Amino acid sequence: MRPLPTQAVISADPAADARADALLARIADEIDGAGGWISFARYMELALYAPGLGYYAADDRQFGAGGDFVTAPELGGGFAAALAVQVAELMERSAPQLIEVGAGSGRLASDLLVELERLGATPERYAILDLSASLRERQRATIEARAPHLAGRVVWLDRLPEHFDGVVIGNEVLDAMPVHLLAWRDEGVFERGVVLAGEGHPAALAWAERPAPAFLRERAETLAADCGIAPPYVSELALAGPAWAATWAGIIGCGALLLIDYGFPQHEYYHPQRVEGTLMCHRRHFASDTPLSDPGLQDITAHVDFSALAEAACAAGLSLLGYTTQAAFLLNCGLTDVLMRAQAEDPARWPALASAAQKLLSPAEMGELFKVIAFGRGIEGPLVGFARNERSATL
Repeated sequence: MRPLPTQAVISADPAADARADALLARIADEIDGAGGWISFARYMELALYAPGLGYYAADDRQFGAGGDFVTAPELGGGFAAALAVQVAELMERSAPQLIEVGAGSGRLASDLLVELERLGATPERYAILDLSASLRERQRATIEARAPHLAGRVVWLDRLPEHFDGVVIGNEVLDAMPVHLLAWRDEGVFERGVVLAGEGHPAALAWAERPAPAFLRERAETLAADCGIAPPYVSELALAGPAWAATWAGIIGCGALLLIDYGFPQHEYYHPQRVEGTLMCHRRHFASDTPLSDPGLQDITAHVDFSALAEAACAAGLSLLGYTTQAAFLLNCGLTDVLMRAQAEDPARWPALASAAQKLLSPAEMGELFKVIAFGRGIEGPLVGFARNERSATL
């Protein structure tokens, strides 16, 4: 086991400090109970989702201009208006039911309901799967404020359904699922984990590497051969995200799983020059690469390996319906028509929509890095969102 430099905890407000201290104590207990080392995947799970303490479990401060980051739905109604075109088509070919996983502030749900109503495709039920009590309350308030006449169609789920016909949406869900950290060294393949450093209070955390177990080592060796990885090299291996996508194969009868997130196909993800991986943290609109700092007070994300996602979902029985960039998807679904309609009907709203569209479409912003992928069962024919610039062959 090789210790690496420690990460300092940054001071926050008193309530946040108290919560961070409690989470650090929880993490320290887990490390002690595991013999002095836990995998980064387990650390990330605790930092983000520990009940009442984790980043997504403690409160609802994350989203929007006043939070830590802005997601596409927060940029305005253009994203939802374009997405509604694809959702309406999928519901017509399956069932008028929606599930949104990880609904954030509720902005996408409210805007999507309004847009689907405008298209004459109002879902019979819009279910939200989100385990955070504080986020549920924020979602409920947002929907009641922005789409009060449709709020009665919204329900919240505590777990995955046993069976579902319709459309499942996940916008920026996969990037926050725990990942393992692998280190390719001259001595072999190591798994990077977390240990305690010193005897101080609150606990200080440090990196430590140990030889990777067989199931990770074998996968790492395959990736090295396929992608030209040479040591020294550190990157993530996502097991939770692909497994989650595969789970839907046992749930969806006739319908689709539509996922939007940032990432790459595998040969780009493990590019020989991407020697430090993709792990990033977000707090108050600043990005960093210090995931051991302030657990519970900052987001921790990793880009999505869309090849691994497709391999797992298709092996489980779903069909790949399409894969493309966010820019191509939104343009295929008529985002320019949304802008033209707004310019004619509501000129005062148009500048904000146009500015948001620039962020959604620009290769320098979200347009190229963000991808859209769809899996399904019982869905026939091509989909509007993937009509042009379809990229499944790159996976």
